[in-house]
Amino acid sequence: MNRNTIIGLVLIFLIFIIWAQFMPKQEKLDDQQEQTTGAAEKAVDGTINEDVERQTELPEDGTGIAVTQQEHQMDSLSEYHALQKQFGMFVNSSEGNEEFIIVENEVIKMLFSSRGGRVYSVELKDYKTYDTSRPVILFDSESNKFGYSFHSKYPLLVDTLWTLKDVELNTNNLYFETVLPQQASGGNRFELSKNDTLRLSFRLFPDQPKGSGKNDGKYLEFVYNIYGDQYMIDHTLNLVNLENIVFPQYDELFELYWQTDMKRHEKTQDQLNGTTIYFREEAGSKIEFNSLSENKNDIDTVRGNLKWISLKQRFFCSTIISKEKYFTGARISQFEEEKTEDDGYFLPTMTVKMDVLIDNVSNHSSNFSFYFGPLKYNELRSYDLGLERQIPLGWSFPYVLSWINRFAVIPVFNWLGGYGWNYGIVILVLTIMLKIVLFPIAYKTYRSTAKMRVLKPEIDEIAKKFPKKEDAMKKQQATMALYKKAGVNPMAGCVPMLLQFPILIAMFRFFPSSIELRQQPFLWANDLSSYDSIATLPFEIPYYGDHVSLFTLLMTVSTIIYTWMNNQMMSSSQQLPGMKTMMYLMPVMFLAIFNSYASGLSYYYLLANLFTFGQMFVIRRTINEEKIYQKLQENKKKPKKQSGFQKRLEEAAKKYNNPPRRK
Repeated sequence: MNRNTIIGLVLIFLIFIIWAQFMPKQEKLDDQQEQTTGAAEKAVDGTINEDVERQTELPEDGTGIAVTQQEHQMDSLSEYHALQKQFGMFVNSSEGNEEFIIVENEVIKMLFSSRGGRVYSVELKDYKTYDTSRPVILFDSESNKFGYSFHSKYPLLVDTLWTLKDVELNTNNLYFETVLPQQASGGNRFELSKNDTLRLSFRLFPDQPKGSGKNDGKYLEFVYNIYGDQYMIDHTLNLVNLENIVFPQYDELFELYWQTDMKRHEKTQDQLNGTTIYFREEAGSKIEFNSLSENKNDIDTVRGNLKWISLKQRFFCSTIISKEKYFTGARISQFEEEKTEDDGYFLPTMTVKMDVLIDNVSNHSSNFSFYFGPLKYNELRSYDLGLERQIPLGWSFPYVLSWINRFAVIPVFNWLGGYGWNYGIVILVLTIMLKIVLFPIAYKTYRSTAKMRVLKPEIDEIAKKFPKKEDAMKKQQATMALYKKAGVNPMAGCVPMLLQFPILIAMFRFFPSSIELRQQPFLWANDLSSYDSIATLPFEIPYYGDHVSLFTLLMTVSTIIYTWMNNQMMSSSQQLPGMKTMMYLMPVMFLAIFNSYASGLSYYYLLANLFTFGQMFVIRRTINEEKIYQKLQENKKKPKKQSGFQKRLEEAAKKYNNPPRRK
């Protein structure tokens, strides 16, 4: 082997060694370049701006470490841009750990959440559900959504130009930072006594450049002031230096969105005092109180100025009140849909969308109040906002019903209840007092009835003279002539009864809506605000129910007895055809209607009938019907002056009996 051959073999061997060392590095670099190119193609919506492309280029030195860092930067930037499309300049507030603050005063227990900076749940400490198994919780968890809708702008680089994009947000979906006045010893829990006040603040900060921090004077803030012994709490919305970041949703309006699945707390729902949305509308000096249909699906749009809107149940409500300005409109609805819960504790879903006027996003405050509490007349009336109009005391025509309840029944009822008596005894004493006040009217009614009763033999004689139906008008004329001679006014007994009728109706509205009777037992009734049941039927009777209410049954029997006694005292000739049947049919109808009503109402009507029997017995003992008859006979001998009305009535009767003959 010559020298040239040896040199050629050595060179070939060296080439193989160099190739073996160089090729793995080049393949690794090619793989990294392919990965970088694939990552760039995964940019959101397939759009890659020039900055991202420039960052993903391979460095001239061909090192793999630089490519890996740039890849992470590109992915982070793409993810941030994707989140900006959902949350605008509040991407950093779109995720977080939900923290809860418990605030408990003497009457309510509230849970606040950092997610949405909202009231998460409200528990009324002095009340239980109808079966006493649960506390009364007006709302909680995801069944309650509360937040302000607004628009946010965020910058986006498109074709080398920066543009501002728009996104709609709701504070209910963002995480706030909590600002506490002091850290409670037991964690985020505060217990307030009667004279204490707690200021609780939640702040929402927009995204800021790195290193600038969040306390640079730009934030949206919710402030809550809770007082030691009140159901009313204050709420303030503050906007600070948020120009070019936060924009009202519609021109100068934020939209306040409130949705709650109403929880069931009562055994039955009163058809006249059910679940609905109440609101106070104002137009100048004119104030109106309106509501959606109770116990029905309903929707409405209110375009006027609103002072407050209330999500109302039978005995409790959640109300938001505008303290300074009005809500400039609202869209409200209530809708009962299928619930996934199997405990049956839910009522219709209430939804309210209210418009809040925003003056200036650089420096703005809107002041509101929340009332989370019972529908107690004196409690609501103390705020002088008309909140008591949610209690159905007969506010609509005729107004006399609400006057009776507001100025007579409620003061006396509360006065008697202040002695600590059982409310069955309170109703008993209230009934006695009413019967004493109404005794002069009852006496006059009975005396008028006695006058007609002593004339009954003479009225029967008139009926014998005119037995035919076609002589009915003549019989009526003769009867009226007899009453006129004797000085008897047949309407005298009706007027006093009409005066008592508004009181009966006022009681019909008062007892079912009185929260004082709620869960108050008496005799066999466990709750005077609901029906009493002595027997449960294995089936349901239409219009009656599947139970037997003893108070309603006793009330019906006593009403039938009263009707029979009243018919015995009245002249049979004064009964219109079918009137007797109708008078006996009414108590049977009451039996069906009152069977599922408040037992306190049936108990009151039962007592009223029993005391009426006693009054009739006493009055009958004090009235001498023989002297009344003698007085009436003396009246017949006296000359009578005919009034203009009686003269016209007789002339009309004559024309009816003697019509002009046709020629």
